[in-house]
Amino acid sequence: MKNIGALALVGSGEYLPVMQDLESALINSGISNGKPNRFLQIPTAAGEESRERLRFWESRGAEQARRIGTIQDFLPIFTREDAFNIEYISRIKDAALIYFSGGDPGYLANSLRGTPLWAEIEKNWLAGASLAGCSAGAMAMSSDVPNFFRMKNEGIPGFNVIPHIRPIPHYNKFFGWIPDSAAKIVMKAPEGTLIIGIDEDTALVTGLNPGTSLAENTWQVYGEASVHILSGAPSARFGNGELVRLQVS
Repeated sequence: MKNIGALALVGSGEYLPVMQDLESALINSGISNGKPNRFLQIPTAAGEESRERLRFWESRGAEQARRIGTIQDFLPIFTREDAFNIEYISRIKDAALIYFSGGDPGYLANSLRGTPLWAEIEKNWLAGASLAGCSAGAMAMSSDVPNFFRMKNEGIPGFNVIPHIRPIPHYNKFFGWIPDSAAKIVMKAPEGTLIIGIDEDTALVTGLNPGTSLAENTWQVYGEASVHILSGAPSARFGNGELVRLQVS
């Protein structure tokens, strides 16, 4: 695993100035591992939203790419069928940073899990590219994604990048947005799962700086607010720059 790329779980703020330094660092990390200076955006989580909304994500990403000084590659993967498109798959290896933006985490997981596109993403990440997910993108990295539309059912299988961790993005606003019934589903993860809250404009990152490693579940907080351990281990709160060990108790 010595060449594995950095991994970022972002509470909110993808492609905005507040995340510019982090996204630049993630790209530079990929470049240092031999990857091209390219910022690959995958908007699949918003694939069921309007064309205007999808153009919004593309425009926001283009603005961030200009600020950072990288090449934007907006990959129009909106359906599971798109994830079998050979032309799209071929572009994965040419990115220093692969980024999943927000939307519906279950739709994202169901669209990409087990596809050739996801296999190529995982291959590139294991070979040194940085991988990031914001909001829905962060939630899909787990092995179990809350099923907000069938809340009595089991969760939706995710990408299994962080198999025993369930991130809750927008944590400082999240439970004000959703009904109590949905909140109970989010907090009822499979046994042996560590539930963490990541505030808005804040990220939890591993593999970017010395002292952090996915293999050892050691991470670092970036951003304006906090990361919270909520369940599965003693409750704790961590601020910008602090190191976090995510060990299930």
